[in-house]
Amino acid sequence: METGEETILGGAEPRTGFFASLSGRLLLLTVLFVMVAEVLIFVPSVAMMRMRWMQDRLNTAAAAAVVVDGLQNMQLSGPVREDTLIATGTKAIALRRAEEARLIAAIEVPPEVDAQYDVAAVSPLSEIRDAFDTLIFGGNRTIRFYGPIGESDTIIELVMEDRSLRKAMLAYARNVFIVSICISLFTAGLIFLVINRVMILPIRRMTANMRTFSADPADPARVMVPHSGDDELAVAGRHLAAMQRQLQRTLKQQKNLADLGLAVSKINHDMRNILSSAQLISDRLADVDDPVVKRFAPTLLRTIDRAVGYTREVLAYGRTTEAEPRRRFLPLKPLVADVLELLAVDPKSGIDIHLGVPEDLMIDADGEQLFRVVHNLCRNAVQALALDAGDPDGSKVLALTAQRTGSVVSITIDDNGPGMPAKARENLFAAFRGSARSGGTGLGLAIARELVLAHGGTIALVEKPTAGTLFRIELPDRPVPLDAYRTLQRP
Repeated sequence: METGEETILGGAEPRTGFFASLSGRLLLLTVLFVMVAEVLIFVPSVAMMRMRWMQDRLNTAAAAAVVVDGLQNMQLSGPVREDTLIATGTKAIALRRAEEARLIAAIEVPPEVDAQYDVAAVSPLSEIRDAFDTLIFGGNRTIRFYGPIGESDTIIELVMEDRSLRKAMLAYARNVFIVSICISLFTAGLIFLVINRVMILPIRRMTANMRTFSADPADPARVMVPHSGDDELAVAGRHLAAMQRQLQRTLKQQKNLADLGLAVSKINHDMRNILSSAQLISDRLADVDDPVVKRFAPTLLRTIDRAVGYTREVLAYGRTTEAEPRRRFLPLKPLVADVLELLAVDPKSGIDIHLGVPEDLMIDADGEQLFRVVHNLCRNAVQALALDAGDPDGSKVLALTAQRTGSVVSITIDDNGPGMPAKARENLFAAFRGSARSGGTGLGLAIARELVLAHGGTIALVEKPTAGTLFRIELPDRPVPLDAYRTLQRP
């Protein structure tokens, strides 16, 4: 594991700057987004400010021009003309009507005007374009702008330099920028305080709990105590607490399994020695000249041999693996008969065993592993029937049937006992949880499933309309190798 991972898992939180944290990034993003919104507001507002500025100049000049225009054909003196122009900040003022145009006052008429604007007829996009043109390129240009006086048809025209207009627009932009910064910081601060309280602090609390819990997952006191509420963080806290409790149960179970595995290994070591001695003694039974001994000796020998084989495979199962199946084609009925013989069902128990396996049915499987699968399922069925009354008429039936369909052999173990409890169905094939009876471990079904899957087959609990339990095993034949198939096809 790398150093960075060790630091985090070890409980030391990596130190980062404020703006590298979630809170700092949230503050920066809030300021940025508010500034973007202010820019979107500033663009049309600065255009409107420019138009208002020109309209104010037109209104001021119009007030003076109307008075002067009332003095018919009188020539204004130099000081009066200069005062009029200074009051409006222009170089020239003119009035235009439908029938005439009159120059009210002028200091000098420039030989060329750089730009002209109709204040009364301009589109919003043109306003924005002209405003930024003045901000970026203005300051030393002479402009002409005009507009109507009130509701009349008289047009007032002004000629002036745009230096003062640009200065006013820059001052307006500066003020808007300062106000935008203040609004952004104020808004970001409020959002930061609220989100930090509502979201960041609970997230930090969960992070600190996960760091503390990872240091000692077995300590119940380190399980998170979630806050009440229905928001996403409260739900996440409850799920985290539930996951931690489940993890503690799993760790406890794993520890118990590890202790059990160690105990089983010790017992298995001594049991294997005892069974080996029993195997040597049982071999001598074959020489005893007694009909009863000769009848039961082969079954006893096979049983002890299987027990010795199981003890050798216990450690392999402790390593969570079974030996690879040593598959071959073998007749199924003798194997099933050995299973029933080993069960040694007491005739007084009232259990009837129906065997429906064809004599010529061959199956591609490991004989010892398939024996264990069938034996586990049949033993469970016999135990269930022994504790139940069976059908209303008192009959107890265990039916074991098999058939081949193409390359798949199907084996069914069916009984009319009490059936599988709901809890066992929920944990079917789970070791130490899927037991169908009190005091059971559930290992039989877990082992059966593992062995069937190793053969590439399936095992399932089948629903049926009557009482009882029905398991179906399906084992496919191995694919025929291409070379072997070609050999068979040769004449």
